Amino acid sequence: MTLQEPIRTSLPPERVELAAAYRLIAEFGMDDSIFTHISAKAPADEGEHAFLINPYGLRFDEVSAGKLVTIDLDGTILNDPYGAGINKAGFTIHSAVHAARPDIACVLHTHTVAGVAVASMKEGLLPLNQWSAPFHNRLAYHDYEGIALNHDERTRIVEDLGDKKAMILRNHGLLTCGSSVGEAFRMMMDLDRACQAQVAIMSSGLTPNILSDELAEFVAAQEEGWAANHDAAGKPDTEWQAYMRLCKARHPDFDQ
Repeated sequence: MTLQEPIRTSLPPERVELAAAYRLIAEFGMDDSIFTHISAKAPADEGEHAFLINPYGLRFDEVSAGKLVTIDLDGTILNDPYGAGINKAGFTIHSAVHAARPDIACVLHTHTVAGVAVASMKEGLLPLNQWSAPFHNRLAYHDYEGIALNHDERTRIVEDLGDKKAMILRNHGLLTCGSSVGEAFRMMMDLDRACQAQVAIMSSGLTPNILSDELAEFVAAQEEGWAANHDAAGKPDTEWQAYMRLCKARHPDFDQ
C-alpha cells in the first residue's frame, strides 16, 4: 500500500483501527499475556454508547477486527463474534472513562515493566527529557485499590483522571486516552518510552538532570501546539497512518 492508500476491508474503521492498536502493542512488546485492554467507541449501528474490547483469552497478537466484543456501559455484551466473553477487570476501568468522557474515543491500558516500575515510584514520572516533558502537569495519578473488579472504583478513576488524557495507575500501570485510536496509541508509546528512559537514568547511578518546571511547561505547550505549527490540524494523522502500514505489513490478517 502507498503512503496515502487506505486499508481496504469490509469491516468498520472503528474495528480495524482498534485491532491495529492491539497488534502494534504486541509488536512493540508492550502486552501482558492475555491481560490489559484497549477499548474504542463502537460503530453507531452496534449500539448506543457501546464500545469495543478484546475477547478474554486472546493474546494481543491474535486479536482481529472481526473478533472484537461489543459491550455497553453496564457491561452487557451486545455482540461477541468469538464467543469468549470479556475480562471483568478490563470493563471496570474502561467503562468508567467511556461513560464520563464523551470526548474520548479510545482508552489504552498497559502493564509494561517500565510503566509498572515508574508507577511504583513515589515520585512518579519526572520531567527528564523530551519524552516526559510533554506530560508535565498533564498526567493524572490514581492510587492502587487492588485488581480492578470493584465497580465503585470507577468513580474514583474518573475523578482522578479529570480532563487529562494520560494517567499513571500507581503500583499498577499506565493509561492513555485519545479522541482517536491513533492519539491514544501514540501517547502510550511516548509515555512508556519516558518511563523506560527514567528507569535507565535512575539505574545508571549518575545524577538525573531534571528539567525546571518552566522549561517542562514550555515543552508541554510546544507539544500541544504541534498540529497548528505544522499545518496538520484537521488532516489525517500521518504518524498513525505509518503505524497502520507497519501493522498491515507485519500482521496482514488484523483487519479480518
